[in-house]
Amino acid sequence: MAIVAGGALVLGLTQHANETDAATRGAATARSATGTPTSEPSATSTAHATPTAAPWTASPSASSSTASARITARPTPTATATATSAAAAQAATATDSTSVPRGDVTSNGRTWKQSYADDFTTDAGLGSVLSAYPRLGAYSGYSDTSGRGYYAPDKVLSVSNGNLDFWLHSEDGQPLVATVLPDDYQPHTTGRVSIRYKTTNTEGYKFVGMLWPSSNDWNEGEIDWPEGDLGSTVRPASAIPGTLRNGMMTFDSSIQQHSASTQSSGYHVATTEWDHGAVRFYWDGALVSTTHSAVPTEPMRVTLQAETAIGGEVPASASGHVDIDWVSIWD
Repeated sequence: MAIVAGGALVLGLTQHANETDAATRGAATARSATGTPTSEPSATSTAHATPTAAPWTASPSASSSTASARITARPTPTATATATSAAAAQAATATDSTSVPRGDVTSNGRTWKQSYADDFTTDAGLGSVLSAYPRLGAYSGYSDTSGRGYYAPDKVLSVSNGNLDFWLHSEDGQPLVATVLPDDYQPHTTGRVSIRYKTTNTEGYKFVGMLWPSSNDWNEGEIDWPEGDLGSTVRPASAIPGTLRNGMMTFDSSIQQHSASTQSSGYHVATTEWDHGAVRFYWDGALVSTTHSAVPTEPMRVTLQAETAIGGEVPASASGHVDIDWVSIWD
């Protein structure tokens, strides 16, 4: 829901995040946002967060949802590669690339060092993905952002035909969802994250890629891309660090431009480039938007969340998929 108050775009949101990782982590608060950006948005937008306690057994949820989407992609950015990694750079942004980018990439004057890549070539059935892919982390055993879905990776995740598949469905009236952390809880101080993926057009569910504070302190910021309900277009969101007030964070609404195509129109490559002083968002190699104000400076972790949408119904008969062809991460 979007409300115009005093000339500012206010994005309503609901989010919770708690954790009982006995070794290093305590309770935390995360968020998700819904909103309808104007064609010429204001410089910042404020999101309202309503934390909800949940009995976790693993790690916190942190995601946002887009109830509606409409955007235009910006021009293709200039990105060059080193002589030894030209093919990897091309694959990182190519619309039709089917191969996971491997090797370092030079983009926007910086050489990014690859730290993770997976194209999911080992098949794994329901209940066996986390053992077949030991680097993956996952949320398990508690409610998702909207409070309607339940994180159940063993009933949602599988790998076949080179895809990590999220099967979003209900059992006994309970929507089942999943979130994975490709390189587990690896902290990144900046990062470049690319995924090639597609979704079905399924009512009641959404998908978001996220960089979330390793400390679980929401006040350090949040970066979301791609983000949208299944079947919709997607838009980026990024919180301005240090703006947490009364359970709300301020987001740079000037970046909330939507993709030119939907998530369900075939495979797409979404890339987040979190640099020093800037965060850039790419869709199939085209620059969607850039923020210079909503740029985290503290360590973040990478998550991929497929869960129930914030608004609307979640039909008991709804059954949909998010298919991740590959994931590549650079530092």
